Amino acid sequence: MTAPRELDPADPAVRAWGRMRALVVDQHDRRREACEAVGLSFVRVKALLEVAREPGTLSDLADRLSVDRPYATVVVDELQKRGLVRREHHPDDRRCKIVSATPDGLRAAATARAILGDPPPVLRALPAEDLAQLDRILAAL
Repeated sequence: MTAPRELDPADPAVRAWGRMRALVVDQHDRRREACEAVGLSFVRVKALLEVAREPGTLSDLADRLSVDRPYATVVVDELQKRGLVRREHHPDDRRCKIVSATPDGLRAAATARAILGDPPPVLRALPAEDLAQLDRILAAL
């Protein structure tokens, strides 16, 4: 492993990244709130959000979560035990199962999505012009 390179605090990109990270991760991280609201760890919340957005195979889900397939199986097993997802035969390949959200899973995903997507008050307090400019800049990234 190589040593990390030194970051220049005068570099505008380093400063901007640090401020974005602080805003989202350090000051207004909603992951804990979302996890508590639906009673799941964050990786399970992420998996449920993915499955609610688009059903798919375990391999698809593992790729979308950047985890290995055995771990995706563990996550889906837990979600299935809680009645949040179901496995059904793939219509074209009987060796595969499609994982999809149940109605309870869709409700839990909607709760988590609402919590995670709610902007913090400091962001809502910005003038409309600043929000439009910030949105334009972030969209360009």
